Amino acid sequence: MDAPSRTIPRSPRAEATRQRILDAALAEFATHGLAGARVDEIAARAGANKRMLYAYFGNKEDLWVAVLEAAYAHKRNEERALEVGDLPPAEAMARLVRFNLRYTARHPEFVALLNQENLHRAAYLARSEQVPALYSPLLDTLRTVLRRGAAEGVFRQEADPVQAYITIVALGHFYISNMHTLSAIFGTGLEAEAAIEAREAHSVEVVLGWLRP
Repeated sequence: MDAPSRTIPRSPRAEATRQRILDAALAEFATHGLAGARVDEIAARAGANKRMLYAYFGNKEDLWVAVLEAAYAHKRNEERALEVGDLPPAEAMARLVRFNLRYTARHPEFVALLNQENLHRAAYLARSEQVPALYSPLLDTLRTVLRRGAAEGVFRQEADPVQAYITIVALGHFYISNMHTLSAIFGTGLEAEAAIEAREAHSVEVVLGWLRP
């Protein structure tokens, strides 16, 4: 049986219900993934019913996409608030590096969602027009920072903003997503604040070292 058609919530009460469903779905998906998540559990967590959930979001796969979009949007909103475009180039890059590591550490649910979506080979993220649009302004900002840095002689010429951003994200994401296995392998607690601070300093050094002319 097809799920009821989605409606666009208008009232503050409807928006609040929609947000509760998104929050509940984020918790359920981060714990169990798309395949293991149960719509009944999401509805119960949200204090809603399945019919209401379907009315807002469609089926479980559509809700998964909505959760991904909301998670990416939340990160980009915080990233945008850094206003790195007005900072000296080296400071701007260092701030982006620190932000991405710290954001990932604060939001393990974001790591869980991305890991799950990669298992699906981004089949659901590919449906979204919203997420790619979020990152176009970011790449424009990065491109501007890199060009300013090159013009001032502090960055090498023609640094690729896409490669720069992937490296910035990877330095934090890999550390956080593999924190427990790496801690077991090396016999140290990488979740400790001192360890995260050391990783933060190293990551800044790596990125700025790559950009050095």
